[in-house]
Amino acid sequence: MNTGKWTNPTNTTIGLFVICISSMSFDYINESENLIPVRTKVIVNSNIENVWKNVVTFDKIDEPTDWIFKTGISYPTDATIKGTGIGAIRYCNFTTGSFVEPITTWNEPNLLQFDVKEQPIPMNEFNPFWEIHPPHLDGYFKSYKGQFKLTKIGENKTELEGTTWYKVDITPEIYWKTWSDFIIHRIHKRVLNHIKIETENK
Repeated sequence: MNTGKWTNPTNTTIGLFVICISSMSFDYINESENLIPVRTKVIVNSNIENVWKNVVTFDKIDEPTDWIFKTGISYPTDATIKGTGIGAIRYCNFTTGSFVEPITTWNEPNLLQFDVKEQPIPMNEFNPFWEIHPPHLDGYFKSYKGQFKLTKIGENKTELEGTTWYKVDITPEIYWKTWSDFIIHRIHKRVLNHIKIETENK
């Protein structure tokens, strides 16, 4: 069998390029059932009770300066809640809609946990002529649950940790996980830093 045409360096390069592009296609579904946790922490110079008040709900956050949010990626603006305790519904509002979060643990002032019942699309893709809605915005990133954990480390010092558990259904997972983790950390920091500033100012 003549294998010369396959061992040609040019053909080999083209073949590897095609394989790499194919492996990153949005049409390949990731079968992994494991949720991916992303945790981010800040230290708030205030007592734990005051931090808790700004965790449950928070006022409108200033417009972002972070470059990642200038690309169309959705970012949080404020949070509201209906009810108190387990079963209350928290709404974390983003620029593309709201995360609807039924409360599953209300351990004031130490732990707030919630499921994610509904979530908006992760970004608005820019088009100067008409609205576009590509299929990779639907279902390929899904947040399942989250929590805020507060730890008293002094009379007026609190460690505030936010965690999101999510899945990506795009392969290769390791590539998309890297970007998803990066973006979620930036979203966490936007919220946690806002809570820190609001609490310390009060």
